[in-house]
Formats: sequence, C-alpha cells, structure tokens
Amino acid sequence: MRLPPIAPSDITAEQRGLFEAMTAGVAAKYSSFITTREDGALLGPWNAWLHDPVLGQAFWGATQAMTKERRIPDPARQIAILAVGAHFGAAYEIYAHGAVAIGKHGMSEARIATLAAGERPVDLDADEAAAFDVTRALLRGGPLPDPLYGLAVERFGQPGANELIYLVGHYCFVSMTLNGFAITVPGSPA
Repeated sequence: MRLPPIAPSDITAEQRGLFEAMTAGVAAKYSSFITTREDGALLGPWNAWLHDPVLGQAFWGATQAMTKERRIPDPARQIAILAVGAHFGAAYEIYAHGAVAIGKHGMSEARIATLAAGERPVDLDADEAAAFDVTRALLRGGPLPDPLYGLAVERFGQPGANELIYLVGHYCFVSMTLNGFAITVPGSPA
C-alpha cells in the first residue's frame, strides 16, 4: 500500500468533511467486507481519495451518484463491477464486490471465482449476461458494438444502458486507484 491509512486523529481540517462523509456512506452501504482499520482509518479507494481531498471529493461525489441512480438490477451491477475488477486484477475490488454479491445476492463462491478469473459464468440470467457482455466489450476498447448497445437498451432501457456504460467507466477508475496505489485486501501481505 503506497498511501498509509490516515487515523481519524490525524485527519486535517481540509480532510475532515470528506472523511466524515465517506465514513458514514461506506458504513451505511457495506457491512460484508472490511472498509476500515481497527482505529477507524478508511481502507480501499476511500483512503487514497482522502489523501487528496479536493479531487477525492469529486470522486466520492461520482461514487455517490452511481450508487443513488440505480437503474439496472443490482446482481447485474455486481457482475459488471466484478468483470471490471478481474480485467484489471484489482484485488480489493474483487474482494469487496465478491463479498457484496455473495452476502446480498447469494451468488456462489464458484461464480465469483469464475468472474475473478475473467471468465463468463454459465449460470447468468438474461440481465446478468447482458451486463457481462457489454462490460467485456467496453473493456476491449473501441466503440461498443451496435448489437450489444441494443441489447443493453432492450434489457435496461436507455437510462439503464447509460448507467451500465458509466458504471464500467467508474469502476475502471476505481481499479486504477486501487492498482496505482497498490491497495491490497485487508490482511494480505503488502
């Protein structure tokens, strides 16, 4: 980990508002994986954003908007997020969203392992399959092929197709944050 977690007692005045917002938001949303150190320091991408509170506030705002405006079913969202994390080898992302997918949606460990390996699980429903296929096409680069764009609109409506595209881009950014700062899974060797 290249940026050390910041203990609550070491938070600066400039970081205080962002720290409080992220701590409350993360605690309200995630209970199935470790998001803080024992002393309350944030882990994951939130710690990195806290080190640069001006940009971190913008990144947190985008994250909050992506969380608030859910137009596609959450299992399909988790499939897309895990496919992005696998593409970039972002360990914390796979750890965190794997825990969400298992805990909140009852996805099997085998399905998470398949996604983490960058493969398409055979048991995806139609929404999950569309999310996976669109995500993988976007990750290959270039324009999203018309048939896949049409599938996203058909499955999720135009607002949902928009959300899926934004979601993939957002989690590419989160993966870059995690990988750039070498953010590992809690308890794993640095």
